[in-house]
Amino acid sequence: MTRIDAVLFDWGDTLFESPHAPSVILEAARESGVTMDEAAAERLWGDIWSASKTAQEHDKGRDLSRDAHRRVWTDLFERAKTRIPGIERVLYERVMKPSGWQPYPDAEPTLRALRYRGLKIGIVSNHPYDLRPFFAEHGLASYVDAYVLSGEVGAAKPSPAMFTEASRMLDVAPEHALMVGDDAVSDGGAATVGFQLYLLPAYEHGTARGLDEVVRIVDRSRA
Repeated sequence: MTRIDAVLFDWGDTLFESPHAPSVILEAARESGVTMDEAAAERLWGDIWSASKTAQEHDKGRDLSRDAHRRVWTDLFERAKTRIPGIERVLYERVMKPSGWQPYPDAEPTLRALRYRGLKIGIVSNHPYDLRPFFAEHGLASYVDAYVLSGEVGAAKPSPAMFTEASRMLDVAPEHALMVGDDAVSDGGAATVGFQLYLLPAYEHGTARGLDEVVRIVDRSRA
C-alpha cells in the first residue's frame, strides 16, 4: 500500500448525516391524512435514494447550481406524490437543505486523529451550497485544508476535474491521497485519476458511520 499523506472526504452520508427521511415521510403522510406505516416509508425512501445514486441522475447537473439542485431533486421526489400530495416539496425542504444535516458522532474524532497524524484533509463534494459555514458551525473547520465543491468548480464527481483540483489544492500526488465516500458512481471517479479509494459500508441511521476504519487504513499505509 502506498503511503497516504492526505484524506479527501465526501460530505453527505460520509461526514454529515441528513434528517431521517422515512420519519419525514411518515410525518408528511400524517399531515396529509394518508395512512402509511414505517416499513412502507422506509421502502419508499429506499427506492428514491437508490434512484438518486444512478449515473442518469448524476448527469442531470443537480450539483452545479442551487436552482438545478432544487429542480432535479424535486423532480425525483415527485415519484412519491401519488402516495402523499406535496411530498416533493417537503422532502426537499426538510431533508435536502444542508442546514438540517449533522456530523456523524465519529466525524470529529476521525478528523482530529488524522490531523494529529499530520495529514492534509480536503472535502470533495457534489453540492451547490457553500459547506464551509456548516463545518464552522459544528467546530470542524479547523481540520479542513481545502474545499472542492461542484458549485464552485463547475464540474461534479465523478469528473476527473474534481479530484485533480483537490490534488492541486492540497499539493499531494494522487497516489498518496485517499478518497473516502459512500457513492460508487461519484466517489469512484477518484480511482480513475490514481487516488486510493475507500467506500464506506451501509450503516444504521443515527449511529456512528464507521469512520474509524479510515484511520486504520492510514496507519497501515504508514507502517
